[in-house]
Amino acid sequence: MKPLLIAALLTLALPACRDETTAALPPVTMTAEAIGRYCGMNLMEHEGPKGQVVLSKEMGAYWFSSARDTVAFSMMPDEVKDHGGLYVSDMAKAASWADPGADNWIDATKAFYVVGSTMQAGMGGAEIVPFGSRVAAEAFAADKGGSVQTFDKLTPDEVLGAGETAAEEAGDAH
Repeated sequence: MKPLLIAALLTLALPACRDETTAALPPVTMTAEAIGRYCGMNLMEHEGPKGQVVLSKEMGAYWFSSARDTVAFSMMPDEVKDHGGLYVSDMAKAASWADPGADNWIDATKAFYVVGSTMQAGMGGAEIVPFGSRVAAEAFAADKGGSVQTFDKLTPDEVLGAGETAAEEAGDAH
């Protein structure tokens, strides 16, 4: 029993030993070279909010053609969990749905999401629309439908769909 207790304590202590320099890497500016991890297409060719997972300073970012795919990435058990940051477009700062901006990034875990609106992701299909403030998200929901939720309240069914992953859906679209 003693080895089991020691193993459990070590497991709890390891996150405290994590190198904190990787916990807060800034988002990367979206450029024409940003290619979607799941769809393999240029992000700037698609409308709506985008996302990125900053892996490290050396490795750069994984890019996503939608906020939904970004959050789905964080829910999938086989994807990278030890990354430097998870970011989505702040649609309150976007010039338009067609132009979400190259630098309008917010921490995905602190965003307010509109779930079930009439707006579709850049690759088609459902989108969860991120905002940096609850007020902006509520105004969008009043205009385009849906409900406002925080990252920690999003369910896999809302993000991944009825048994279909974002990666599978993106693959079906092309």
